[in-house]
Amino acid sequence: MTEEDGVTDDLLTIGVFAARSRLSPKALRLYDRLGLLAPAYVDETNGYRYYRADQVERARTVALLRRLDMPLAGITEVVRAAESDGVRASALLAAYWADVERRIAAQRTLAEYLRGRLSGRSSEMYGKFVVETVEVPEQVLITETRHVLAEELPAWIGASLGRLEGAARECGAVAGAPFVVYHAEVSQESDGPAEACVPVADREAARAWAEEQGRAWETRVRVEPAQRLAYTRIAKAQVAHPQILAAFEAVEAWVSEQGLEYAGPCREVYFADWDAAGPEDAVCDVAFPVGGPAAAGA
Repeated sequence: MTEEDGVTDDLLTIGVFAARSRLSPKALRLYDRLGLLAPAYVDETNGYRYYRADQVERARTVALLRRLDMPLAGITEVVRAAESDGVRASALLAAYWADVERRIAAQRTLAEYLRGRLSGRSSEMYGKFVVETVEVPEQVLITETRHVLAEELPAWIGASLGRLEGAARECGAVAGAPFVVYHAEVSQESDGPAEACVPVADREAARAWAEEQGRAWETRVRVEPAQRLAYTRIAKAQVAHPQILAAFEAVEAWVSEQGLEYAGPCREVYFADWDAAGPEDAVCDVAFPVGGPAAAGA
């Protein structure tokens, strides 16, 4: 048999199989090495690969999944699941695509933000955010503080607020929306620090918890005075860095227009169930404590 023979002994040469499966010979060799799509027969003399006709369907599935930009590890999991459980294979694809849509929603927001910057239409971009004020009463907080870079921030916020909410429930109840305070810039180059905060019902119980269990996490209890926040509400897809910067800048522009003064560091207030929310669902208030003249809509 030779690789140029086409179909021989009911086997397809790699060239013919590549044409039928819509995959290049180079891709087929790669998928063979990865154990994703092995040839039915390899000639020990010349190393030529041959495939069965019934492997075409699997190969075409691989090609289509690649067109969705699915990583090879994900494709392997899907096609192997499809051999015995089509429902599971479909669920794996659905989970991957849901993640793609979340990423696209976030990138869409970032693209709008960058277009506004590049075109000099920042003021129009800020107009998409509705800025209001709210009076927040004095709160007893249980907090964690950490120096963290932007890429580390989402994982740290989730873990830290989860720990603190658990502590607050042990100390009476969660008494308000959790939030994160930025005491200095958090970016790819600057590591804050950031402070995760959860309002708690019982101050003394919170202090006891922090003394016994919170040392490893730099946990402390503090009282935040009553204050007025200028804020704008954003969707889950807008929370990612750097697109969230557009929301912060919109609030800053509004504060300047209103002639207000900053009364504390900026923050993100998380009022919704993050895991249950979709990309377009409102989950977070980007806020600054402010003082000075009463703001419109206060």
